[in-house]
This record gives sequence, C-alpha cells and structure tokens, in this order.
Amino acid sequence: MSNQTSDWVARSLQSVWHPCTQMQHHESTPLIPVSHGRGPWLYDQDGRRYLDAISSWWVNLFGHANPRINAALREQLDKLEHAMLAGFTHEPVIELSERLSALTDRRLGHAFYASDGASAVEIALKMSFHSWRNRGQADKQEFVCLQGSYHGETIGALAVTDVALFKDAYGPLLRAAQTVRSPDARQARDGETAQDVARRAAADVERLFAEKADRIAAIIVEPLVQCAAGMAMHDPLYLQLVRALCDRYGVHLILDEIAVGCGRTGTFFACEQAGIWPDFVTLSKGISGGYLPLSVVLTTDEVYQAFYSADVTRGFLHSHSYTGNPLACRAALATLDIFAQDDVLAANRAKAERITAALAPLRAHPRVRHFRQQGMIWAFDAEGVDKAFARRFFANATQNELLLRPIGATVYLMPPYILDDGDIALLAERTLAVFEQTIAG
Repeated sequence: MSNQTSDWVARSLQSVWHPCTQMQHHESTPLIPVSHGRGPWLYDQDGRRYLDAISSWWVNLFGHANPRINAALREQLDKLEHAMLAGFTHEPVIELSERLSALTDRRLGHAFYASDGASAVEIALKMSFHSWRNRGQADKQEFVCLQGSYHGETIGALAVTDVALFKDAYGPLLRAAQTVRSPDARQARDGETAQDVARRAAADVERLFAEKADRIAAIIVEPLVQCAAGMAMHDPLYLQLVRALCDRYGVHLILDEIAVGCGRTGTFFACEQAGIWPDFVTLSKGISGGYLPLSVVLTTDEVYQAFYSADVTRGFLHSHSYTGNPLACRAALATLDIFAQDDVLAANRAKAERITAALAPLRAHPRVRHFRQQGMIWAFDAEGVDKAFARRFFANATQNELLLRPIGATVYLMPPYILDDGDIALLAERTLAVFEQTIAG
C-alpha cells in the first residue's frame, strides 16, 4: 500500500463513519480507497482493479463513467442544477414522470420524488394511510410486511422491515407492523413447487386480511426477490394472489422495486411478470444509472384524487429539499434512453443465459445449495459456514479483483448490464476460486 493510499485510509477512518459497518472491523480489513471507475471496473489509488459484481450496492446499471450519462449531465449542468419543486417545475422532472407513467401503461400516472429508497417507502406508507383517512377510513392505520423483509432504515421504513440486525436496537421507536409468511421458494417441502410455497404464503395474508382488513392500510412486498433476506426468490403467482386479496379486502398494495426494478429481474418492473400493477411502486437505486440520489413513488389516479382539494389539510404535505432535482432526473432520462436505444431487456436475457452457463461449475459444487437466478441476479447459499464467512469472502474477493459482498451465508451476483464475454468468464472463474478459498478457511 503506497504512502498516499495509507494516508487516505487513515484520514477516512478518523473522519468518515461508514454505512452498514462495524468500524472496528477495519482494523483488520482495510478500506479500499477508490480512485476512479470505468465500465464494470473500479480502480484504487494503487492501480488495482475490482470487477463491480454487485453494481455498487445494486445501483450502477451501465458501468462507471458511462459516456452517454456523462454527456447528458454535462448538458444539464449548463441549464439548471436545481430549483425547488414547490411552486415550480422543470423539463427533466416532467419528462421523467411522463415516461415512467408510460412504462406502466398509465396505470400509475402520478410521480412523487425523493432522494433515496427509504424515503420513497416512507412516502408510500404515508400516502396510503393519509389517503384512507381522507376517504373517511381513518382506522386503516396498520401495515403488513413479509418475514425477512427489508425496506430501509428510516423509522417508518424500518417498521416494515423484518431483519433483527437492523431493527431490534430501535424497537422502542417503531410502530409495530403485522408480519406474514415469506413466499421464499427455498421453503418448498419435498415434492412441492415454488407455486405451492406462494399459495401457502398468500393464504397467510388472507387469514390476516379476513381478521383485520378494516384496520390495515397496506401490505408492502419486494416483488420476485427479497434482496436483503438473502436473495429470497418467489414465484410471480404470489403477486397475483396478493393483488386479488388486496382488491377483495380493500387494502393497498405497495411494491418496493427499489432494488428489483429497472430491468434487474428481467422486465423493467418486476411486477410485470405477474401481470399486475400495485397501488404504489417505489423506485430508486438504478433509476439514475447509479449516478445521483433519486427515488420516486408512482401511484394511481384514485390515490391522487383522495388528496385533491381546496383544503390544505387534505394535501400530501411531504417534502425534501432536493425533490425532483434536475440533474438526477436528467441522469434518469439518460438511463431510460439507454434502455430504449440498446434494447437492454432483450440483451440482458441473452447475457443472463451466458452468465448462468459460465456459473455451472459453481452450481455443481458440493457446498453450494439453492443456486438460483432471476433476470440479472444470481445467488447461492454456502453450506456449513461460520458467521465470519461473509467478511472472509469479501476480503478474499478483493484479492481476486472482485467486489462481492455476501449476505450472511448467501453469495450473490448483481453485476452491471454491460459485461462482455471476458468479464463474464473472469467473474465466474474468480467467484468459484474465492468460494473454494473461503470455505477452506
């Protein structure tokens, strides 16, 4: 490690409190000081490179320093960097809202913006509760989430998160939510299919709705893949069944597509694979191509009309200073342009087949369980490993030019959409090598 690199690391440890981190661990696992990025690669101060196989926390869809997104941002910088969205509007936010609505076949025609995924979840929860109150059903105040669910770490989002590591310390601050079975296909009993698991999980929702629907505002679901739950994948049938239950019992359906949207599961919105639309969908992470903080809640005209009134108290009085930031919206528009111009969804289907084929030796490993894939997400569970497995795997991966960060015993790959055949071969070969190195101790 060079003197300059050592200085960067020391200064960061003294002044920067890093997210999702026990800082003491960096006494034995040094920080990596990133200098620059190009395509799927990140480079550190000493010139070492790392294939960004998790898209920098699932945000970077088309590579670092993407020329087309860069050009769009340079153009926007000379026009408008920011203006408040209360009482004002601008072209990028209008165009982005219209294009997102069109992607939902106009089913979700109203867009409300924030800066991050947790804030989008907060907005959806508040909108649901407040819209029921405006419609004279003020008793509908409760929310339902799935076992193992993760929706963010602000107070409202954490209340509908079911991960003890994040939630338990803040229990006294949180409003209790109802928790129902996860449709995680790994729970299939002998002879069962993923659809059998989906039906059993949906039956749990129906039991709860039958008892408490008059007090329930919404259920929130990560469609197709519960990411922070260890990439728990489920059959689209579950979404169809829950949509029908929400319609029957008068409960809003919130789909958290922050991680699984923007083409990650194979369609632009994951819910498209179930042939349903929710009452609210949240997007963030990949929507700006990994460039700038941006999130959006899309909702229906029915929800919007519940707030439309001359009475200020019936309005949705929620705001963020950088709501609808023009630069972030322009990055999102450039991202949507790439989807359209490059037919990304079709290209990803072909690329996913090549990646899955390249991972065949890993899939066949005797210590690998539940190898699974959905769109541009791959995951498997490591058998017989200890609690330090994830940290050791991450450290070994960086020594092998990979950025991979397991969730407990689950190793997952969520790479940018631009990998070429050389990148795919390296990713598959090195992941297998790192896995064998890590389980060997």
